[in-house]
Amino acid sequence: MSQREEYPSLDTAPAGSIRFNTDSSKMEIYNGEQWWEIDATSPELQTGGTRGMQFAGNAPSYTNNFFNISTTGNGASFGSFASNRYFCDATASRTRAVVDSGESNMTNREFFTIASGGGGTSFGSCYNHRSGFAFGSETRGVFGGGNDFSTYGLNTIEYVTISSEGSGIDYGDLSRTATLLPGFSSATRGVVLGDYSNNVATTQFMTISTGGTTSDYGDSTSRRRSSAAASNAVRGIEGGGITMPGSSRVNTLDFYTIATLNNAADFGDLTSARELLGGASSSTRAVFFGGETPSKVNTMDYVQFASEGDAIDFGDLTGSYYTSGGTSNGHGGL
Repeated sequence: MSQREEYPSLDTAPAGSIRFNTDSSKMEIYNGEQWWEIDATSPELQTGGTRGMQFAGNAPSYTNNFFNISTTGNGASFGSFASNRYFCDATASRTRAVVDSGESNMTNREFFTIASGGGGTSFGSCYNHRSGFAFGSETRGVFGGGNDFSTYGLNTIEYVTISSEGSGIDYGDLSRTATLLPGFSSATRGVVLGDYSNNVATTQFMTISTGGTTSDYGDSTSRRRSSAAASNAVRGIEGGGITMPGSSRVNTLDFYTIATLNNAADFGDLTSARELLGGASSSTRAVFFGGETPSKVNTMDYVQFASEGDAIDFGDLTGSYYTSGGTSNGHGGL
């Protein structure tokens, strides 16, 4: 056993020292000048686990759901938009979700406080588009691609600082235009899947902290659009969609190892073939929800990131929705 070092005074302790303050019953850390209380509060504890969110179901309902990813069960109503939208995307920090613009020629984003389940509040302006992608880190949300009702396939990329409202800031360009395709991320790397407007299977990636023009990442197992994606820090999974060319809905699940440039590999199958679905994730699970079969569905499926295999029934959304955005307070970017 090593000998414990004694300090003549608490203020002579080296920076990085930790103590328990018996007066406040709090843990504290010394930064070399003063003692600071350690905040051990977890937003996931406030919400009872990792909270998944489905945003902006199809018109005329525009419904939002939330669900606890660590368990199984049905979705519950989450709150309403200040301005209704669908065909939109979302990303989140551990405390706040930001939802992109969507159908109806919108040029603004909204944010939701994840723990409260309340309504949306204006976040800031953005470029006019729908059906783009979104991913992010704890601090930064990245949005891009889509179409603006006149150009089918845009290369625009914008970022926002999730903790502070404001307009989107130019962050580079997609190397190929993209619409009706999802994105996923780790804390450092974001990946955009496929390319509907150019009918190719090639994926793209960027470094979240620096932005810039995307680079080739690898190939998906097939050319498809209107799929969903979810990730943890290691793997990203794409689910469902519709084949290109042609119009066959698929139940395919593919996965990528985010840290390396690689092609997709088969993961398993969803419980049903569908397109225009959404996705959300924790560090261990991916949940895929809603979509069109061609009928709108309330289906929720889940898989475990660590083990390839077919999806399992998770529960049901509060209604049958498609064109939803999805995110969580525990996705791979966090």
